[in-house]
Amino acid sequence: MMTRFLPQQHARAALTFGFVAAVIYVTMITGTLAHLQALSGLVPFDMRPMGYSGPEAATLLDALGASGRHYYLSRQIPLDTAYPALLAATLVSTNRFLTAGRPVGWQRLASPLAIGAALCDYAENAGIVAMILNMPHLPAPLVAATSAASVAKALLTTGAVTATLLLAGGCLWARWRGLRAEG
Repeated sequence: MMTRFLPQQHARAALTFGFVAAVIYVTMITGTLAHLQALSGLVPFDMRPMGYSGPEAATLLDALGASGRHYYLSRQIPLDTAYPALLAATLVSTNRFLTAGRPVGWQRLASPLAIGAALCDYAENAGIVAMILNMPHLPAPLVAATSAASVAKALLTTGAVTATLLLAGGCLWARWRGLRAEG
């Protein structure tokens, strides 16, 4: 039997998912990704919203060395396996909270964008793993597909967050207008 969440349950879910996602994000930015950048002197794949070429991918993977590539696989990828789902769950829960009992509007766009961003992040992660495991041979289609997933992840994440913020702004505006009409 499927039950419907109440608005406060969506709010609790958004806060819980958001807190855990934020902890993982900060850990990646200040920990694993910073360490990978320090090891290689280059920006890791996860932080390249404009993508990368085959030579750029090879240069990064060479600069990381065997121990850096192992660190990517054993530290960064596990964290980035939890993060996309948590971010999507945060945004979807927030969208559902904001639209509870109201016309849906932006949720129709915001939630699918968040899910799409998570799927692209998983595709990016799979591509990074495949590139690391294929070193020193980097097939051009693999690099191109992984780079495309990085770009799509960045675009969809930006779109999902923007749509959620617009939805929140619309809800605040409607609330403010309602309070003005009452007073």
